[in-house]
Amino acid sequence: MLRTLLLGSTLILVACGSPTPQNENPSTAVIPAAPAPGFVSASTKSANDDLAKRLPLSDQQDFEDASRGFLAAITAPAIRDDAGNPVWEIAQYDFVQGPAPQSVNPSLWRQGELVAKHGLFEVSPGLYQIRGYDLSVMTLIEGNTGWIIIDPLTNVETAKAALKLANDTLGERPVSAMLYTHSHADHFGGAKGILPDGAGDVPVIAPQHFSNEAVSENVLAGNHMTRRATLMFGSTLPRSATGHVSSGLGPGLPRGNVSLILPTEELGAGITKKTIDGIQFEFMDMGGTEAPSEFVFYLPDFKALHTAEVVSGTFHNVLTLRGAKSRNTLAWSQGIDAMLAEYGAKSEITLASHHWPKWGTESVQTHLKNQRDIYHYVHDATLRAANGGAGMVEAAEAMEEPEFLSEDFGARGYYGTLNHNSKAVYQHYFGWWSGVPADYHKLPPEQSSVKYVAAMGGTNAVLRTGIEAFETGDYRWAAEVLNHLIFAKEGGQPAKDWLAATYEQMGYQAESGAWRSYYLTGAQELRVGLVARNATNPGSADVLRSVPTRTLLDAMAVRFDGSKVSKTPKSINFIFTDTDEVFTVEVNRSTALARPSLSDNPAVTLTLTRTAFNKLLGQQAEFADLMKTGEIKLDGNPLAARDYLTALETPELWFNIVEP
Repeated sequence: MLRTLLLGSTLILVACGSPTPQNENPSTAVIPAAPAPGFVSASTKSANDDLAKRLPLSDQQDFEDASRGFLAAITAPAIRDDAGNPVWEIAQYDFVQGPAPQSVNPSLWRQGELVAKHGLFEVSPGLYQIRGYDLSVMTLIEGNTGWIIIDPLTNVETAKAALKLANDTLGERPVSAMLYTHSHADHFGGAKGILPDGAGDVPVIAPQHFSNEAVSENVLAGNHMTRRATLMFGSTLPRSATGHVSSGLGPGLPRGNVSLILPTEELGAGITKKTIDGIQFEFMDMGGTEAPSEFVFYLPDFKALHTAEVVSGTFHNVLTLRGAKSRNTLAWSQGIDAMLAEYGAKSEITLASHHWPKWGTESVQTHLKNQRDIYHYVHDATLRAANGGAGMVEAAEAMEEPEFLSEDFGARGYYGTLNHNSKAVYQHYFGWWSGVPADYHKLPPEQSSVKYVAAMGGTNAVLRTGIEAFETGDYRWAAEVLNHLIFAKEGGQPAKDWLAATYEQMGYQAESGAWRSYYLTGAQELRVGLVARNATNPGSADVLRSVPTRTLLDAMAVRFDGSKVSKTPKSINFIFTDTDEVFTVEVNRSTALARPSLSDNPAVTLTLTRTAFNKLLGQQAEFADLMKTGEIKLDGNPLAARDYLTALETPELWFNIVEP
């Protein structure tokens, strides 16, 4: 049987769906070229058209809310770092307007147009937001003596530019307080753009456990998360209708320098009432919902509820694509319900650390209810399916969209999705395993794929099966089949091109900005290889200075390769003179375990400051140079110290993900 495949303006006849003719050898038959980048299939057009027909995309309320109170915008073409490099191009998302192109899910296009609106906005007299210059949103409150800054964005550069916009427009004021709503880097990374010399006398307020949680995730597992974040946020993709159009949670992730100023005060559990620079706050602890350390707050003077990232203008991630600890959807839903019960009837405004505000008590309550219900729904529906015998994938596939999502764009999956959040709920309760014995100790993909390709008849047979699946719009199956070729290292560039074309269609249909970016970056890497580009690194040198010493030594243990040290176990003592801390690191062929005490029989003792240690780990100075300057003093066998330090690997950020 012949099927017609339209690639651009070229018609190609592909044999499929029937045995290979006797005179055709499947190992030598001609394989058609994959579609060119940017090709939009009939199946993708149909899927996007169908979604557009069932959603009220013309509803203007969100557009009115996202534009309300606009005061001014940055007029320069870009926000730049000190070296003049652009970290955020102001007009990069200007193309996201008008009817959705066929290469973009129309619902995501609508969200992209909304989050691309940028500038300084008045939420209420004395209460302002700066949106559209970062993934996150900065909120400013006019206190008695200066600005109270809530969430100083991701990078020093975007935070500095945002504060300048406010001062230029509203009159310059000092910063009288800075608040971090939670422990994710896009809400503290710009701290030194607001307070370049550190906190000083300015209170820096955060939820309980902030200091530990803000650094532990980014330091211990930061390299892998940063690499996957480049796919999740489309860091290497062009901003275009066939590239990155939106992250869903915000326009995109900026490049630049991440900083951290540790809080001067961490609040406790429950509700804490506090007056800051003349403004009344009622903080409600929300740790263990969207972030392990988080609070929301009510402003009685403004009748406004700031929901941090517990409630935003999208269904959030229960398990983010970059990787993190899975979140507790039941606790998340219950937290929103507590917020609704305590403040829903009092609030005339709700605003958050992402997206735009909503006005009117009825709108506030509806928004909170639907957000509460979507997390409760995915929790309950997943467990109901699992308790009925479904595995993780089956439970996710059975997930049906609740009726209210057809009317409330603010709870749709522009960031998280019902499908992958259901899998996260399953993982939260049951772990990574499906329960099927064959799945428990599977072969690595590089081994199993070789066997799959052989069992399916060889490279060309697998490639033809993938092409047929692509042609019929069965992209999930096409991706699974073609991925075996990639991990078997078979099929060469034609196999990569066909898988890239498949990922492209999946990205073009995705309503989630994260899904779209991941698929399209996967396609890009298959076609042209890794595109290394400066990526925001939450484990920066500035953040390193704020890491507790114990956490830092634990992070070094993650990098420790025991095969590079001698077989004789040894202890290394560290005495930090500026922090009055002491540690022993027990080094053997398996681990480098840190303990907050000194060994009685160390192989070597290092006396130094944390500043010197930071220089060493940040590769700002060599060990020998620090010895010469006296910043490190050594007592004992220097070879023991050298053994330990040379066994610490420096991981490469740009490792392969979509290929072996």
